[in-house]
Amino acid sequence: MELEVYNIQGEKTGRKVELSPEIYGIEPNDHVIYLDVKRYMAHKRQGTHSTKERSQVKGSTRKIKRQKGTGTARAGDIKSPIFRGGGTIFGPRPHAYRLKVNRKTKQLARKSALTYKMKNDRIRIVEDFSMEKPQTKRCAEILKALDVKTKNTLMVVHQSDKNLWLSIRNIPGTGMARAQELSTYDVMKAQQLVFTESSVKAIDNLFSNKTKTQ
Repeated sequence: MELEVYNIQGEKTGRKVELSPEIYGIEPNDHVIYLDVKRYMAHKRQGTHSTKERSQVKGSTRKIKRQKGTGTARAGDIKSPIFRGGGTIFGPRPHAYRLKVNRKTKQLARKSALTYKMKNDRIRIVEDFSMEKPQTKRCAEILKALDVKTKNTLMVVHQSDKNLWLSIRNIPGTGMARAQELSTYDVMKAQQLVFTESSVKAIDNLFSNKTKTQ
């Protein structure tokens, strides 16, 4: 399978990029996509939520009233959870939300996500370019020339480009990611993927190296 390569003016360069069917043309697996996205979202949680339980609340431990004869329910000290300012019953405690997903599962999930984008014609290839200085307006003009909707668009590059990142981050719904760090969540969230030529090769090398090590 091949895709046309465009320049930043939105014109066809006459070149085509060969996309590996082992990455962009497999049988998608929805379940592994779910597992990898769930793992990604879980790892974003800090897990620092905490409340004070009865033993952690500052206050007197004296029994506030006698056990019998008051006509009301028995009560202990003022730190009891039934009183205002008392401890929390079974409150949240700090803990990690990290989930384990096998390497092959993550690899299959990313391939499945890229295959979906390929089938829905949501991938555009642009020749490598760089920004001399941060310029959001110029970056928006490039995306418009490529006939790319700026809503949920992800630019995939081979090497980090600070000027390009500073230019693209101010466009609502548009982001940038390195090919080596591309996640299943990033691919599924984006409505349109814009790959630079070198990033396509980087993804091919990434998956081919992982295949050799398995």
